[in-house]
Amino acid sequence: MKKLLILFILFLSFTTQSQSIPLSEQAEVSLITCGPGAELFSAFGHTAFRVRDPKLGIDRVYNYGTFDFNDPNFYANFTKGDLRYFLSAYDFGRFLRTYHREKRWITGQVLNLQQSDVQKIFDYLENNAKKENREYFYDYFFNNCSTKPYDVIAKIIGDKLVEPEIFNTEIKSHRQLTQPYLKNLSWGDFGIDLALGSVIDRPTTSKEHLFLPENVLTFFDAMKIIEDGNELPIVKRTENILLKQEAIYKDTFFTPFITFSILALLVIIFTFKNIKQQKRSRFLDFLIFFISGLIGVFLLLTWFGTNHISARNNYNTLWAFAPNLVVSFFLFKKKLPSWIPKYSLATLVVLMISLIIWIAQIQVFSIAVLPLIVLLATRYVYLWKFSKVNKVV
Repeated sequence: MKKLLILFILFLSFTTQSQSIPLSEQAEVSLITCGPGAELFSAFGHTAFRVRDPKLGIDRVYNYGTFDFNDPNFYANFTKGDLRYFLSAYDFGRFLRTYHREKRWITGQVLNLQQSDVQKIFDYLENNAKKENREYFYDYFFNNCSTKPYDVIAKIIGDKLVEPEIFNTEIKSHRQLTQPYLKNLSWGDFGIDLALGSVIDRPTTSKEHLFLPENVLTFFDAMKIIEDGNELPIVKRTENILLKQEAIYKDTFFTPFITFSILALLVIIFTFKNIKQQKRSRFLDFLIFFISGLIGVFLLLTWFGTNHISARNNYNTLWAFAPNLVVSFFLFKKKLPSWIPKYSLATLVVLMISLIIWIAQIQVFSIAVLPLIVLLATRYVYLWKFSKVNKVV
């Protein structure tokens, strides 16, 4: 009898959890857009769902932008490009307090949906937020917290949607679209331009604009929905939940361009000093070749050894030349190998190719790469001439 009672309680618990909560006629689904933050990871803003039912006391946010640092496989997955993000569902008040503390604006777009569609979206999100369903493979541009809400709505009521052609005339690449958000984060901007390849320099489609939250807001403002044969705006009303505020972050004076320009100037000065003294700064050559080679190896590994789609076809590897890593140890020796002049000429040619790729817009490099190319070219030319003068050939 006791066993039967336990089985009955377990069955009742399971059926209760698996059943959806019927929402009242007052229930609404909103698309929530949050403004950019001061840190790189929050620089592009955020998008989430909000489901509110005043009659039932429900006010929940559904956030596709969460991840767990404590996951034992987090760093391994991050390195490999298998980024696991998940949908989390929690009280909207808690969500609001976080953004208020960070002084970031929030706009809500209440969607113009029939009650049956509100229920379908709520049921989908509740089911998707379960531990066994919540994870997804994150991608910076093609599958992130801002692309997900549109995907959910299109999956559930896609046959009713009339998509706007609002971005079809704006021919921009992913890299160009990110630039306005990185103007006060020059080191983060440089890191993105360095790590991500020519994949993000091709023109984006209208849908591909939706990796940015503010573009999602604009897209939904222009989108229509067909109800009973009538074409209506999908946004019923817009709510200013937290007002827009002034910029909260100022960039450092020592931007990558200024920093690398100073380094390039120092290398030019040292090189002229070497010419005058007819000596070679072995440690300087070692550092330049070692660091540029190390960066090149890292970029090649992210290109070929991971699943980071956006890191492919990265022609920064032409100036950050991986073979320099090995050559650096030969340059630390007093006597140069006989092949150094030919290698120096080859690296100069590779630098020229990188400039052609940049000018042709096959891949757009960070402007901060320019002083680095000058720095490298200065030392490559010096090594070639030094080798000839000292009869290494």
